[in-house]
Amino acid sequence: MPKKVLAVIEDLFFTVKINESAKHAGIAVEFVKSEIDAIERAKLQPSVIVIDLNCASIDPLRLIGELKSTPELQGINLVGFVSHVQGELKQKAQEAGCNMVLARSAFSQNMQQIFKRYAGSI
Repeated sequence: MPKKVLAVIEDLFFTVKINESAKHAGIAVEFVKSEIDAIERAKLQPSVIVIDLNCASIDPLRLIGELKSTPELQGINLVGFVSHVQGELKQKAQEAGCNMVLARSAFSQNMQQIFKRYAGSI
């Protein structure tokens, strides 16, 4: 079964960047913009779910909690990204169950390696 990234994101700039990085990592990406769609698509067991913790169309902390409290979904790795000045949001996301939370800049610089790691190619 091909590896896949599920991305919960609205930012067009990051959509393009994620698409490009995932392509180079040999992993497909699916983008969703709602919690309902994220939960539904997570049932297909993506390799990793990327969540923009500043996404206005969802409550990211509630989504993380729901993903981690649903038995068949709790094993999926979650990677969140935030502005570097949002230390409190980063901590709350980690407490809710997000496996990795990075500053936007760090995520942007390392996304290809992150995708390769979760695709099992490194």
